[in-house]
Order: sequence, then C-alpha cells, then structure tokens
Amino acid sequence: MARLVLVAVLVVLGSVACQASGYGYTYPNPTPIITGTPQPSPSPPPPATPPPSPTPTPEYPTPTSSAPATSPSVSPPTSSTPPPPSTLPPSPTATPVYPTPTPTTPAPPPASTPAPPPPATGLEVGYYDDKCPDAENIVLDAVRNTTAGVKAGLIRLFFHDCFVRGCDASVLLNKIAGKPEPEKLGIPNLSLRGFEVIDAAKKKLEEKCPGVVSCADIVAFAGRDASKLLSTYKINFNMPAGRYDGFVSLKDETLANLPPPFANLDTLTQMFANKTLSQTDMVVLSGAHSIGRSHCSSFSNRLQPSANDNSNTSMDATFAGKLTQDCTAGSDPMVPQDYKTVDVLDSQYYRNVIDRKVLFTSDAALMTSLQTKSLVQEYTKWLIGDLKWYKHFGDAMVKMGNIEVKDSTKGEIRKMCGLVN
Repeated sequence: MARLVLVAVLVVLGSVACQASGYGYTYPNPTPIITGTPQPSPSPPPPATPPPSPTPTPEYPTPTSSAPATSPSVSPPTSSTPPPPSTLPPSPTATPVYPTPTPTTPAPPPASTPAPPPPATGLEVGYYDDKCPDAENIVLDAVRNTTAGVKAGLIRLFFHDCFVRGCDASVLLNKIAGKPEPEKLGIPNLSLRGFEVIDAAKKKLEEKCPGVVSCADIVAFAGRDASKLLSTYKINFNMPAGRYDGFVSLKDETLANLPPPFANLDTLTQMFANKTLSQTDMVVLSGAHSIGRSHCSSFSNRLQPSANDNSNTSMDATFAGKLTQDCTAGSDPMVPQDYKTVDVLDSQYYRNVIDRKVLFTSDAALMTSLQTKSLVQEYTKWLIGDLKWYKHFGDAMVKMGNIEVKDSTKGEIRKMCGLVN
C-alpha cells in the first residue's frame, strides 16, 4: 500500500480548534480528492475580499509545496456546519500564502502536570456576582439551547478570539463601510459559528444589567460552558472574568496568528509560545479536535499517496480510503474530526493520534517529538489519562483566557457585540 503524503493544508482554530469545534474550512476551488497520482495544488486566490459563497470551499489556501509547510501561526478547535474563513493578501509573485515564520527557538520540555495559571491582572472568579448576579447563568442557558455543532463552534470562537489581539471580542466585530475588514472575514474565521448565541446572551444581559457584562467575557463563559456540556460535565472549571472589549479588528492579522492545519510541530510550538502558552498547553488544547467537523479540502493532500511519506505521521491507509470515499460524495463535504466519539469532548482524540486516524498534519505532528508523544500517550491511559486531560484542558482554557486582556483604559463594554460604541 502506497504511503500517504504528509503535505501541508491550511482555520485557525483552535485550538488550541478549533472545530472548536475543529476546522470547518471552506475556500474557493477545493482541491479534488485524488486516488491515483497526486496532482499539483492550485495557486492561492488573489487578495480580493472573498464574497460569501453558496458552495462550501476550503478554509485555508492549499499549500503548493509537497514538503511540510512551516507557516507562522496557531491552531486548535472546528465546527459542525461552519460558514467560511481570513487572509493576508497573497503576493502575485510569491507562492506561500502565510508569511515566513520567525526562527524557532527550542521549547522547553512540557511539564506533565501543568500548574493552574493565576488569573490575569484585573480578572477574578465571580467577577459579576455583585455587578450582575445572574450573568453566568444567562450565558449558560444560551449555550445549553444549541446543537452540539454550535457548542463546538463556541469553543473554537473563544480560541480564535484570544489568539488575535487577545481575548477582547475583536472577532465579533462586523464590517463597517470605509473601515478595514474585520477578523471575522479572515480565511481561518470564515467558518466560525456561534455568533448568534453570543448575541442572544448579550441581549438578555443588556436588558438585565445594561453596560455591565463585556462581550469578551461572554465569549469566555460560552467556551467554558460548551466544554462542560460536550464533556457531560467532566470538564468543569471556573472562568475568571473582568475583560473589556477591544476597539480594533483586522482581517489581515488572522493568518499570522492562527495556527494552520498543515503546521508542523516547530511552527505550532512557536505560535503558542507567542501567546504565552507552552508546548504542553498546545498538546492539551489540540484535544478540542475530538469534536466538530472539517471540510475535506482542509486535509485532502493527506489522502494522496507518496513514496516519501513518514510512517510516523502519515494517515492510516484504511482510514484514508474511507475518507476518500466520504470526500467524493459531494462538493467539499464535511467529516467528523473524531470518527469515534463525534460530539463528545473527550481524550479519544489522543488515541486517534496514535492510531494515525486524525485529519490534519498539525494533529499528526504531535507524534514527532519525544516530549509531545509521551504526553499524547499519557492521555490515553485508561481512566487516569482521561481524568488528567479533563483537568489539564480546563486549566489551559483559563490560561488562554488570560492572553492580552484589556482593561478600562484600553477597552469598553460594548452595547452590541458586533459594533464598538
């Protein structure tokens, strides 16, 4: 059996998945699924603003090289039926769509038991207890009344918000005529979902406590509550609050900050380090790929056989064959990121990594170093590994929620999450 190519395919997502549901990627002219000789990937589209397309298309530009891509940005979570994703305009003369990454400095070995991080300055658990006592319950109710796919999307939404300009709800801002295009129009973000849940919670909170609860905190609470519900309360942690909403949102900042699905281990480690997250945090948050769905265009290059594939990271041949069938069933269809426990947030993802039954190059990359491989194996131990991952995932979500938090001097409490006041 010919071995499968480990090529790069790029929504972030954050991710640490995001559907954060994983990557629900869509991008014009999806790469066809090939069962014979690999075909060259199409060149990335011109830098025009992509109009919403009725047909799903891949989220990240397909890499043109057959060598592993070394892009600069971060990734975890994806979703069930996501819309599309955002980009730095590609140069007409340059082939790579992602900017050249800065040289990577070796990351220290991950701690097998990361200590829970302290809240960022200004954040505290129970922040709204005396300001808007029912705030967290209102968000929980809004999250509870959604599908599993939208819940997965809310985890990814939190990841994609925090990795670009920090956890400041910049990902929620809508396009305004005459202003630069916002993050939500970036290629990795075109398939984000869950905006309507955030808006519904904000509407109720404004009725009850006008001008008190920030959109950034609503996104953080929703990511926590979705994790709790999708894991049937096995992931259960407190989320500190007190964030303010940012004023700036730029589409052109998404590709440089959100890890692509074709990233190798060095790129992933560096991109997480850029956000004050360790390699251990990266491995832990990658577990969000146990929920959500992805467009076939995001991993089609891994289905094409190559004599030069590395057996440690290539896709299992039987699994690749099944995906090839599923991916030829329509125009860039979606498949579950975790084929075993589709809508359950659990540690099955790590068993899939070991079995080489994962979709993305960034997933397979976790087996390419002794440190990350040992952590993957640790999370597959019966019962003990599961419990350890549940705890570590909650700790990593809190740590991610501390990224570049804004206070009242650099932010505001928006009246509507899609618009600055």
